[in-house]
Amino acid sequence: MAHKLEVNNLRISFRTVNGKVQAVRDISFHLDQGETLAIVGESGSGKSVTSKAILGIQAANAITESGEIIYEGMDLLKISEEEFHKIRGDKISMIFQDPMSSLNPIVRIGKQLTEAMVLKGKARQRESRANFNSYLKLLENAMVASSDAADAAKIRKMCGDFDKFEFKHIELEKAYSEARENAADALDAVNILTFEMEKNAHNDSTYRVGEIVSRSKGSKHEYVVSDKYPRLSELAGKLNGQWRRARRSRDYSEILPTLYEMRDILNEALAKPTPDFFRMGYYVTFSGQPLPDMPVPEMNEYLLNYLNDSFMNEFVRYAERAVEHSADESYAKMSEAINVLNAGLPVFAEEKLDRKACREELKKLSAAVMATVDKLNIHKDSLTYTFNSSMKSEIDTYFDSIGKNAKEVRAHDRAQKKYDKAVARGKAPDYEVADAAVIDLELVKGNISHLIVRLVQHYEQLLAERGTRDYEAETVAAIDYLKTNASGVVEKVTKSVAKRRAIKLMEEVGIAEPQRRYKQYPFEFSGGMRQRIVIAIALAANPDILICDEPTTALDVTIQSQILELINRLKAERKLSVIFITHDLGVVANMADHVAVMYAGKIVEYGTSEDVFYHAAHPYTWALLSSMPDLDTNEKLEAIPGTPPNMIYPPKGDAFAARNKYAMQIDFERQPPMFKISDTHYAATWLLHPDAPKVDPPKAVRDRIERMRMKREENANASAE
Repeated sequence: MAHKLEVNNLRISFRTVNGKVQAVRDISFHLDQGETLAIVGESGSGKSVTSKAILGIQAANAITESGEIIYEGMDLLKISEEEFHKIRGDKISMIFQDPMSSLNPIVRIGKQLTEAMVLKGKARQRESRANFNSYLKLLENAMVASSDAADAAKIRKMCGDFDKFEFKHIELEKAYSEARENAADALDAVNILTFEMEKNAHNDSTYRVGEIVSRSKGSKHEYVVSDKYPRLSELAGKLNGQWRRARRSRDYSEILPTLYEMRDILNEALAKPTPDFFRMGYYVTFSGQPLPDMPVPEMNEYLLNYLNDSFMNEFVRYAERAVEHSADESYAKMSEAINVLNAGLPVFAEEKLDRKACREELKKLSAAVMATVDKLNIHKDSLTYTFNSSMKSEIDTYFDSIGKNAKEVRAHDRAQKKYDKAVARGKAPDYEVADAAVIDLELVKGNISHLIVRLVQHYEQLLAERGTRDYEAETVAAIDYLKTNASGVVEKVTKSVAKRRAIKLMEEVGIAEPQRRYKQYPFEFSGGMRQRIVIAIALAANPDILICDEPTTALDVTIQSQILELINRLKAERKLSVIFITHDLGVVANMADHVAVMYAGKIVEYGTSEDVFYHAAHPYTWALLSSMPDLDTNEKLEAIPGTPPNMIYPPKGDAFAARNKYAMQIDFERQPPMFKISDTHYAATWLLHPDAPKVDPPKAVRDRIERMRMKREENANASAE
């Protein structure tokens, strides 16, 4: 299964006046669909730098020295700001520690919730139309190429018919959506006016009555408000007259019964099953018959059978052949690309690279790699799509760094001479001279070679697995992709649609009376409520990935718990993938699927929640567990001694060694590798080396783990009962 997000060998530093701060040092992890990954560590560990790199909002002085962040066939470290604009907030959203950093204090909450929805909605419509047109053309060409020449005209006609009835599908669905939108808007207005009248807060609601009347009249549709439309229209006119009379007499008593009846009609209309307009589009376009008069579920089944018998079964046969043909061509090109990649590897292994030779070789490699793209596979091969940009970035880094490194060395030499002169005069400077902030050219060369070798290995694996492909399922997915994009053309996000969604989102995140609070300013909300609003804004575009950067730190303990429960619930309901950044292990104890413990820019322990909480292996993780608040004990919490290292001068060995009472001599001399404890659990500590002495976690940690285990078993038994 492809990962939702992959971070590979990420290294990020910051240029400062005092030297280069190495903030993130060669970290790798992945995030799967519907998973929560917690990244835990003290301030300065690099966890927030990592999350900001994923979202493309790094500081101006950040240097991405190596690595890649792969999402949907793109390396997020290589794409343009324009491309990021399509992803940020729409596909990947972020919740920050301080809600006011995400809210404009002088703009009403409602506008902040809806503005992005409308803008993104228009962009998605354009993108859906482009996706539909381009993919159908690709499919048509592949169907022709994989069939007998005699069938070419027939296939092109079938694809033309597909486009034709999809146009009718869009037309029918658009009319339905507009009527349903009007019905939903009318119902919202009815509910708000009913609420205002029940609360005696309806003094200035004339505009809302007008909205109810106009929206009710626009809700007429065979599958929305049909047989009861005359009564709804009559009630709308009645409401108008009642409201005018009530404004003069100040007696509003006759209005509520009218509103209640309108509400019942609209609720009934919106609860009706939705017709399948894809099937309906074909039937209306080609059958020459009126739609069958039967309940919607039965009609949908009838239309499906008609579509399959008349068109889709044959279309799918041609399409499946095309999908397999496209895959076979891709596999053939992979075999060729492997040879080209292997042949080009020596060019980038020279002791000193040649700019012209590298660029010319990259053109050959990129052409061979892009030829492997299976254009009918709706799931992009991330390594293939990012190869050219990743290679170009590394090559540019190598040659750009030659001059920059020389400049940095000269600056370092000047600073060192100044320091040495001061010492020679008998002074004791209160600073150290930082190492020259140079880019390791050998590392960059290694990155280039790694990109080539990894892609070769990837292609070899794909070729070995080619017999396991399910082309029937892939064909269904391809047709679903076309249908989804056709519907995306219809899905227009108007201001009224955005408002209705915003109010629903506010309800979803636990904001009481959302209709009233929609018009309020951020200062009218408590800290916990502001954070709920920020979560609603982050979810407004229905993202794939939600990054939570210490979202509960600024809140009191009770509200923290509520926000954590909310994020957990939303994750389950929306099938979100979540990255949760925190300094407190206890915060993620009941919500993380995997935990990455970071220290001094490196991941020092990685595993499932079970692995890290019940089988912690790194002394830093033990220290975090020891300092975690616990309601079940009166023991004094253990503070972690010392302070994190200054990453302008990163230690040669284990960065935690100076604070680790279990440190051995080797911890001060060499960085430990990541030792494998199990298939899911890894830790970078020399204590896991076979020759290291056996060291158990501190008693406080063992006792705490035992209490957590007993409490978990008690909860499990209580749930079973």
